[in-house]
Amino acid sequence: MPRYLNNWDEAAAHLASAQRILVVGCSGSGKSTLSAQLSERLGLPHLAMDREFFWLPGWKLRPRQEMLALISKAAAGECWIMDGTSPKTLPLRLPRTHVVIWMRLPRWVSLRGVFWRWFTYWKKTRPDMADDCPEKVDLDFLRYIWNFERRDAVEIETQLAGHSNLPVLVLKSHAETAFLLAKIKRGD
Repeated sequence: MPRYLNNWDEAAAHLASAQRILVVGCSGSGKSTLSAQLSERLGLPHLAMDREFFWLPGWKLRPRQEMLALISKAAAGECWIMDGTSPKTLPLRLPRTHVVIWMRLPRWVSLRGVFWRWFTYWKKTRPDMADDCPEKVDLDFLRYIWNFERRDAVEIETQLAGHSNLPVLVLKSHAETAFLLAKIKRGD
């Protein structure tokens, strides 16, 4: 079983000393935003899976073998903050991860985040996405978010169970995220 962190000071200390941080969670939960902020505070490179591995320009999905090779190469790196869930690629990333942050916010918060992102980047490509992939929301994407806890969260838990002593911090609200970032900023 992983080691779930329930103490903010311990969580901040783990993050401050980690060289490889994995941020997972449902779309719209704030993975990329948190990863970018951690990157700034901790001086670690931020790798957004959508931009770096999954998508090519024009919403073209990268061929699977090429994507897996890129993820493997990146995971082998010395320092990174990697945001993206993709449970099927966790076996490539978890063995190299020093700490996992799981953004496990309520479904409605993720839906609100996706619609806010869509509104913010209307007809534009967000920074954590491949070029020429203007923000979009469709029914399949909304279904993915709606079913995330029932489908993907179960697989994440299963994958994490195979990594004993891996520190995992579960964030259940944006307030918890802000509290964590404030602790890291202050160095508490």
